[in-house]
Amino acid sequence: MKAANRAIEGPIRAAAGHPLNGIRTKQALLRKILNLILRVANVAGLLLLVLIFALPFVWMLSTSLKTLPETMIFPPEWIPRHPVWKNYADAWHTGPFLHYITNSVIISVSILILQMLTIIPASYAFARYKFAGSGFLFSVVMVTLMIPSQLIFLPVYLELSTFKLLNTHLGLILPFASSAFGIFLLRQAFRQISDELIEAARLDQAKEWKIIVRIMVPMVKPVLVTFALFSFIAHWNDYFWPLVMTTNETARTLPIGIAKIREVEGVGTWNILMAGNLILVAPILVVFFLSQRQIIKAFVYNGVK
Repeated sequence: MKAANRAIEGPIRAAAGHPLNGIRTKQALLRKILNLILRVANVAGLLLLVLIFALPFVWMLSTSLKTLPETMIFPPEWIPRHPVWKNYADAWHTGPFLHYITNSVIISVSILILQMLTIIPASYAFARYKFAGSGFLFSVVMVTLMIPSQLIFLPVYLELSTFKLLNTHLGLILPFASSAFGIFLLRQAFRQISDELIEAARLDQAKEWKIIVRIMVPMVKPVLVTFALFSFIAHWNDYFWPLVMTTNETARTLPIGIAKIREVEGVGTWNILMAGNLILVAPILVVFFLSQRQIIKAFVYNGVK
């Protein structure tokens, strides 16, 4: 029995002391060290990105709570010595801010509703139907993505002037009733849905609008939420179009009101201006935090596909 144990233990000890085993152990240790270094570098890179993107917001918040002399200090002080909350009240009273916010909400939400009503059926048609000229029409839609609004604002302005839609909410809404980017985005999402689901619904004699509402839209909900966020932010922050299409306070939006702070308070009043910018940014941040899960799902959905 002892001889048998010795016969077994001998090869095991020889294998344990074999040079290849030492090399493999070192390689495994090096791999662990390399993985640890990569993880640390990844975390450091993410923290750097967060710092880059968050720094302007932190500076804006800090400046909005400073006195005017503190905004001129160099190097700047990030933490105000005595926060001045009155800056927000001063920014609010530079103009009819409640009126500006109401206009911004009406225009941004109305544009979003009209875009949803137009891009969903258009995207479904481009994704699921083959008809004469479909490729050409989709190419025309894509071409409109390359044309900046500054290039076409003059004919649009003249047309709206003809119909007496200047200085009206409708004049700021109708030019954006559809979105080429939204059509492209939803078309790609609709094309990823399997044909079997649609054929099964048609066998059950479901109408096309029921297929769109009950099957297609729920399956691409993260993509829709992502587009809705992009659209809302773009039109909430839009400065050029309301500036061109309005000449009085009737339909002017919040970005116009923020720009007027410099006229009322003066060019160097950065604390008041930053307080106004925070009023402008706050609704966007709220909307983003409410929809961030759907945005992540949209990217995960497209990545899996």
